[in-house]
Amino acid sequence: MARGIPRAQPPPDALDAPDDLPRFVLWRMRRNPLRRTTDLAQAWIALGLFLAVLAAAPAAMFLVGDTAYRHYTDLAEHQRQTRQRTAAVLVHDAPRHPEPGSEEEKRTRYPVEVRFTDPTGRPRTAKTDVVPALPAGSGVDVWTATDGTITGPPLTADQIRSRCMGWAIVSALAVAAAGAGAYGLACLFLRRRNLAAWDIAWAGTAPRWTTPT
Repeated sequence: MARGIPRAQPPPDALDAPDDLPRFVLWRMRRNPLRRTTDLAQAWIALGLFLAVLAAAPAAMFLVGDTAYRHYTDLAEHQRQTRQRTAAVLVHDAPRHPEPGSEEEKRTRYPVEVRFTDPTGRPRTAKTDVVPALPAGSGVDVWTATDGTITGPPLTADQIRSRCMGWAIVSALAVAAAGAGAYGLACLFLRRRNLAAWDIAWAGTAPRWTTPT
């Protein structure tokens, strides 16, 4: 009686997986008969890009963060020189919040028309955000620019720090994305090279499988 097809058995090395874990992780670099030149190239490209990202990300964060800090510091100084706090008076009552005394009411602001005198001495009216239920005639402080328009206050130190940190994080993510993109393009190129090599190898092997003897 013909013997049946034996069940597949794991290779001997698989039994030593825990001791062989580092070599398994870097399998593309270890010597074995199935390793292709492109496998080794892909491993070195991955390692090189990983080290490049580790080195470039902190440098990019420092350079971008420092540039952003100088920019926003100059901007804040310009704002302090061109903006001033001005007393204004509400022309109309501010709307009441539907939930008086709630935490949401404390954070809510409504745009209400106010009357004030601009830096040139002319009376003007404009809208600014005020707390709910503020009656007409109440005094509020607004920030006005040199042209008399209502604007925001100058940037604070916390705002400058927050924006600089945001740009620094964005720069680090951009470096990481660039590294991932470069690795993806390299893998695509190597994959196409492998497919071309397989086509050439199959062209030489196929006749021996398909041509009758």
